[in-house]
Amino acid sequence: MQVREIIQLKGGTLYTATPQQSLASAIETMAELDVGSLVVMHDGKMAGMLTFREVMVALKAHGCTADGVTVGDVMVRDPVTAYPAMEANDLRRLMIEKHSRYLPVLDGNLLMGVISFLDVAKAVLEEQSFENKMLKSYIKNWPDEQKA
Repeated sequence: MQVREIIQLKGGTLYTATPQQSLASAIETMAELDVGSLVVMHDGKMAGMLTFREVMVALKAHGCTADGVTVGDVMVRDPVTAYPAMEANDLRRLMIEKHSRYLPVLDGNLLMGVISFLDVAKAVLEEQSFENKMLKSYIKNWPDEQKA
C-alpha cells in the first residue's frame, strides 16, 4: 500500500492556518474540527505545521495562555513530509523515527493532504481485512482432492 492510496481512503481535506493567526484561534479551529494538526499556509505555499504537540509546548511556555502568541511563533517550520509513491511501511518507519504523528504529503510542490498515524493504522487494518477475506475465500474454495 502506498501513501497515495491512504490519501484516497481518507480524502484530501486540508485544514489550514496562517502564521499571523492567533494561537487561540488555531486551537479553537482544531477543537471544533476535532483534528490534531493544521497546515500553516503563507502565500499559497506550506510554511509549516501546527500540531497539538506545539500547542502544548507553547501553552506551557506561556503560563497556560495563548494570549499574544501567533501560529508562526510556535509552528514547525520545516516539517517532515511524505510523497505519494512512498510505501506504507516506509511511512510508518519515518513517522516513528521522527516522532511525527502528522505528515504533509507533497507531490512535488503540490500539497495533497496530511496523513496521521491513525490514518495509517486504519488503512493497514483495512488492507489486512481484505487480504484475510481473500485467503479465507481461497481456502474455502480449495479443490477437494479426495473427490478426484
